[in-house]
Amino acid sequence: MSNGQSKKRIAVFGSTGSVGRQALEVIDANPSLFSAEVLTAQNNDELLIAQALHFKPDIVVIGEEKKYEKVKSALASHPIKVFAGEKALEEVASMDSYDIMLAAIVGFAGLRPTLNAIENGKAVALANKETLVVAGDIVMRKALEKRAPIIPVDSEHSAIFQCLVGETRNPIEKIILTASGGPFLGKKPNFLVNVKRDHALQHPNWSMGAKISIDSATLMNKGLEMIEAKWLFNLQPDQIQVVIHPQSIIHSMIQFEDGSLKSQMGMPDMKLPIQYALGFPKRIANKFPRYDFKKPNTLTFEEPDTKTFRNLTLATDALFKGGNLPCILNAANEIAVFAFLRNRIGFLDMTDLVERTMHQVPFIEHPTLEEYFESDGEARNFAASLIKL
Repeated sequence: MSNGQSKKRIAVFGSTGSVGRQALEVIDANPSLFSAEVLTAQNNDELLIAQALHFKPDIVVIGEEKKYEKVKSALASHPIKVFAGEKALEEVASMDSYDIMLAAIVGFAGLRPTLNAIENGKAVALANKETLVVAGDIVMRKALEKRAPIIPVDSEHSAIFQCLVGETRNPIEKIILTASGGPFLGKKPNFLVNVKRDHALQHPNWSMGAKISIDSATLMNKGLEMIEAKWLFNLQPDQIQVVIHPQSIIHSMIQFEDGSLKSQMGMPDMKLPIQYALGFPKRIANKFPRYDFKKPNTLTFEEPDTKTFRNLTLATDALFKGGNLPCILNAANEIAVFAFLRNRIGFLDMTDLVERTMHQVPFIEHPTLEEYFESDGEARNFAASLIKL
């Protein structure tokens, strides 16, 4: 925190998405601790304007340049700087007008702004897992070099992060990432072949945006989280395990070398890991719902069905092979989810599309940042070419 200010100045990149909106609720509930200084959105100009009028940030960025005039004129009577476009996002990330970036832009688009924040030595509360999936080696190396703290916001990685407090000298034997199993837990391919968009968006425990809801339903989300965990916690691929835990009360676990397990538990509510990341190292009192041990509840665990949900197998392959393969996996998956949400391909087609793209795009063992961008573009083009118009 700079200039002896008592408030942490937060830049919410992706303020109109699910995580961004919940982060602003946390900021709103703690006005003595936080101020929202930067708000950015890609398309949702109406909500961005409403947020800006409420929080009075220093800077607002709308990604879609066609909407710049509308946003600018709506905020003209306030001392709020308004910018537009992809380059503006990257430039604002490099500015000194905030202390901590909440990186909540969905998908690959979040990579460059996050890298710019790290380059500037800013703390990053990371909700965008794709940044580490795509270029984890480069991002973590830069964070170390610039001494920029990266605090995970994903509930699973936040759980691991919380369990590691006070354990710096104790090596991890393995981490266990829990997965709810999504809305189709226990279902087989003959059921999944007919699944439609609206059904897949209905997550049993969590309230999330469309992209992450579909990734949860296909178990791709857990695969991406495995790759993210490798970089965040400096692990070997065989130290990362996934278990299905339908109740979503245990958010993840660490097993130490003595066989002892540590877990972080709580109600499934994204505001808790968001608040923990923004307030770190201090825990902040709140009125979020509490888990009640008086109510009979069984916590269960089972192996994931990787024969049916093959995305987890594809992601595990990418995790072990490394190089640009996770980047290719992610790009193909973003195209697949986009197509599925528009009813252009079926639920099981998403996995086939990702698999074919992983076989098609050339493998690079040690990519540069530019090669990551090239692999991403190539994978998107190939994946898009497989979708029937």
